[in-house]
Amino acid sequence: MAQYRHEWKHEISFSDRLALQARLGAVCRPDSHAPGGQYQIRSLYFDTPADQALREKLDGVNHREKFRIRYYNLDASLIHLEKKSKRGGLGTKETAELTPAEAQAIVDGELDWMADSGWPLVRKLYLKMITQGLAPKTIVDYTRRPFVFPPGNVRVTLDYDIRTGLSSTDFLNPDCATIPAGDPVTILEVKWDAFLPDIIRDAVRLDGRRATAFSKYAACRVYG
Repeated sequence: MAQYRHEWKHEISFSDRLALQARLGAVCRPDSHAPGGQYQIRSLYFDTPADQALREKLDGVNHREKFRIRYYNLDASLIHLEKKSKRGGLGTKETAELTPAEAQAIVDGELDWMADSGWPLVRKLYLKMITQGLAPKTIVDYTRRPFVFPPGNVRVTLDYDIRTGLSSTDFLNPDCATIPAGDPVTILEVKWDAFLPDIIRDAVRLDGRRATAFSKYAACRVYG
């Protein structure tokens, strides 16, 4: 069973981001998945016809889940299907791998093959799509600058340049048009297991900032 991890999320300014990059760079290790210190993420989020995932997020439902497909740096050779589950301030994630053809089949509504997939998560998504009408809703693009700190299994990320594909689901198309999702913001996320070391707690402290319920998916759904 996937382990639940603690999660903090803060909406911060551009100047905050620059300050945190300097602080975190001094105490954390670079992420091996981020050559050059950052990478691009493209996600395709799913929702029901009644927008259950969106409504539960906006209403602050304590126990909720969301499905998405994502890949990195516009390289579709490795595509992940992910299910994020939240319970209070804790979160966990299940993953499976998809080929480009499988991801496109899901987008196109060609689902029969999913029932026999070797990935349990693919079969879970299939059941949700068949019984609840879960379907692709919108593309979410952004840039991520990650930092890791092994004690406590801490991962700190700074996400910015958030863009929406409006109502497009053509997320394997590198030329798919996207637009900025509202005013420029940076989202600071801190995730850890049993404890958050003081050195990280001090590094990410920003006076006057509170944990927020900012959702990149919700911000992008404003546009479609």
